Amino acid sequence: MRGATHARWAACATAVALAAAGCGGGGGDGGGGGGNAGVLSSSWGDPQNPLEPANTNEVQGGKVLDMIFRGLKRYDAKTGAAQNMLAEKIETPDSQNFTITVKDGWKFSNGEAVTAKSFVDAWNYGASLKNKQKNAYFFGYIEGYDKVHPSSGAQSADTLSGLKVTGTDTFTVKLNQKFSTFPDTLGYAAFSPLPSAFFSDHAAWLQKPVGNGPYTVDSYTKGSQLSLRKWDAYPGQDKARNDGVDLKVYTDNNTAYTDLLAGNLDLVDDVPAAQLKNAKSDLGGRYINTPAGIIQTIAFPFYDKNWDSGGAQKVRQGLSMAINRKQITDTIFQKTRTPASDWTSPVLGKDGGFQDGLCGASCEYDPAKAKQLVQQGGGLPGGQVKLTYNADTGSHKEWIDAVCNSINNALGNDKACVGNPVGTFADFRKQIDQHKMPGPFRAGWQMDYPLIQNFLQPLYYTNASSNDGKWSNKDFDKLVDRANAETDRAKAVQLFQQAEGVVRDNMAAIPLWYQNGSAGYSERLSDVALNQFSVPVYNEIKVS
Repeated sequence: MRGATHARWAACATAVALAAAGCGGGGGDGGGGGGNAGVLSSSWGDPQNPLEPANTNEVQGGKVLDMIFRGLKRYDAKTGAAQNMLAEKIETPDSQNFTITVKDGWKFSNGEAVTAKSFVDAWNYGASLKNKQKNAYFFGYIEGYDKVHPSSGAQSADTLSGLKVTGTDTFTVKLNQKFSTFPDTLGYAAFSPLPSAFFSDHAAWLQKPVGNGPYTVDSYTKGSQLSLRKWDAYPGQDKARNDGVDLKVYTDNNTAYTDLLAGNLDLVDDVPAAQLKNAKSDLGGRYINTPAGIIQTIAFPFYDKNWDSGGAQKVRQGLSMAINRKQITDTIFQKTRTPASDWTSPVLGKDGGFQDGLCGASCEYDPAKAKQLVQQGGGLPGGQVKLTYNADTGSHKEWIDAVCNSINNALGNDKACVGNPVGTFADFRKQIDQHKMPGPFRAGWQMDYPLIQNFLQPLYYTNASSNDGKWSNKDFDKLVDRANAETDRAKAVQLFQQAEGVVRDNMAAIPLWYQNGSAGYSERLSDVALNQFSVPVYNEIKVS
């Protein structure tokens, strides 16, 4: 999902959905500045799309979905392990046909029961081509996907033939091939259930989403604040330990950090790079820095033949070797990032597929070799690298400038690389979606679930949901298909590792560094922690 994007932008007047519920005003001050004593306030950014589970593939929208929805599985905040949530059991005789039993007693916040049909209807909606859902690809292994979401032409079916409701609390799933880890993917938000109101009055639901999680949406003013409140009747064991969360929109995380220190905000879950050197002294024990399943990369527009020619592979490799990762992570990020040596994350561990050192010399700083490779590859396309990024958050300008300075020094040309800022994350993503990147661009990945498959398939498989650069390689695709079909987990991991080797050999993207989750919080809060996705475990936070 959601390539570590940390979206933040504003302008209520541009809202086309979700905003109608709140453009007239917010839900009150949620702490840090008075108001509702049991409500905490946290920095946030407006999501790219309306909060439909199958249409959200970035971090900020994902935070909200994680609070208002619960799915069949849920990932343990500390270990990342997939554990049953609404699933009573998931059974399969062959890793291709699954029978899923939903726990009884679960409801949506509007009182409607969560049933097997709630899942089947939601998945059919998410898969359908006509609904244009960003995460439709995640349903691609269910039989009949080629009919409801054909690669070309009109869809010939409205529902997935592989989904069948067999009882109030049971449904079956038939995949188009064996996929041994399919149950582990079902904690991802795209697989959330949906109430009948989503379909009967879609516009009203978009204005005020109804889910089955520990929080409900109280109000939303685009560009200002989204207010969530504890749902007292929530049937799960992970009830909210606070009265609610006010997610306040910031277009500059330095401003959010300043507000935290001033007592006007309770939680910042993305400490800006410029403040990392001060965070420990400013916050003491209220500063968190923990490993997370996030990798920062540089992607390429392979739809531009200049970046997909025979010599371009050497240019991509040369650029990678021109980047002094250690210097940047030490100085810009105060050692809160670790230079990357593969395309996944250390949180997976060796057994989970992490391959420390896989990138080899291609990820080591070697100015002479970098310059040689770029020359052998025919030089920089157009004579200059324009490294595009969104300028509204994430301290991206600082590290983009550092990366370009490193490239310029290595190549002996102070104009070889320049940062190309796009004002807002919304416009940045729009240009990416429209395939208008003028060259390499900032990318990254925050895992959806802790499997090596999730770091590879969504990003590099042909026409995958988050393959923004449109890289395509038949050998990679075949290895991924074989890995997914493998019922022995260890053998599946080995095949995925071979697929990652293809990514390396082609330098399909430049891995930069593994990112820790960072956060700072006010004295009002306790029991603050980040999960392995670097997202605060909001429901566990206590407000004094």
